Amino acid sequence: MSKVLNIIRDEHGSIAAVLHGMQYLVNEVRTRKANVDLRVFGAMLYYLDTFAERMHHPKEDRYLFAAMRKRGAEADAIIAELEQEHAGGEQSLRRLEQYLLRYQEGGDAEFPAFAQAVEEFVAAYREHMRKEEDRVFPLAQQLLGAADFEAIDRAFEENRDPLADQRDTKDFQVLFTRIVNLAPPPIGVGPKK
Repeated sequence: MSKVLNIIRDEHGSIAAVLHGMQYLVNEVRTRKANVDLRVFGAMLYYLDTFAERMHHPKEDRYLFAAMRKRGAEADAIIAELEQEHAGGEQSLRRLEQYLLRYQEGGDAEFPAFAQAVEEFVAAYREHMRKEEDRVFPLAQQLLGAADFEAIDRAFEENRDPLADQRDTKDFQVLFTRIVNLAPPPIGVGPKK
């Protein structure tokens, strides 16, 4: 498998971990009436916004999907579908943020709507990643040659500002640490008392 497909798969793993954490915490509130620091949900949504929406999806669109389109029409329908989902990702996040805000301000009465919104968001996101890995990756391997993948890998590398890359890496490490510190076990360690 090419470097870029491995990178995307690894990034999907990070995104999936955050999605799992959101779903797990919602279930803890639903079934155990757990008292979860709602800032953890905010940090998780912030991660999805800053990483997935601003970095991950644009690279997929700009480099992998564009290269596949140049090599044949076989991928046009699935790529169009995924690009449409990418374009709607920010709106989906904003909707979920609104449900979180209502839950934060309205209390337990707003929890069922928030929980339902999380379930729908997570299911749609997982389906999106599944489509990429199960349908686009095999098509990419079929349509693209070694030179194509080398160019995509190079584009991924060339479009990183080394200073920004270090800052972004540090920022994401800080954000992950914040999520872990806010989330109760087994997702995180919970707030220090």
